[in-house]
Amino acid sequence: MQLLKDKILKEGKVLSDTVLKVDSFLNHQIDPLLMKEIGEEFANRYSNEIITKVLTIESSGIAPATMLGLTIGAPVVFARKRKSLTLSGNLYSSEVHSFTKNETNEISVSKDFLSADDNVLIIDDFLANGEAVKGLLEIARQAGSNVIGVGIVIEKGFQQGGMLLREQGIRIESLANIKSLANGQVEFFD
Repeated sequence: MQLLKDKILKEGKVLSDTVLKVDSFLNHQIDPLLMKEIGEEFANRYSNEIITKVLTIESSGIAPATMLGLTIGAPVVFARKRKSLTLSGNLYSSEVHSFTKNETNEISVSKDFLSADDNVLIIDDFLANGEAVKGLLEIARQAGSNVIGVGIVIEKGFQQGGMLLREQGIRIESLANIKSLANGQVEFFD
């Protein structure tokens, strides 16, 4: 998706060989027009599928997932990282380790919002080691939902997550796949 790649090149900040900061448009401040285009691109890539639920994880996956849900007319369910008074019991849960934050969170989704009748498309902002996607896949498995595939805004293709998930037969559509962040430069796979 050229619009996204251009935005990454213009506004993204390479903090190290493994960290790309995109908080000016994706995971702190949100560019709604870009998110609209992202939602439409995911809808196009999965246009031959019947999607009944879009599943993501708080918080950076919510904007692209919501725009996809709006485009296709499907509800968006997000896994919560923190328990609240209104989210207790009757949950699907999984543990997810964040290498960026160096912490492990238990993520949860109410059993009221996912079932064996659902065809789920998982959406997230980044794919690096695949931990968030694996946690969401586990929640969908617990619900008995059919996972159609995974949509990723930015994949760090130089890390193992995408490869490991694809080896399991999971369809992954990445809108921008980064080959390298070496020397402070973003290089994309073609």
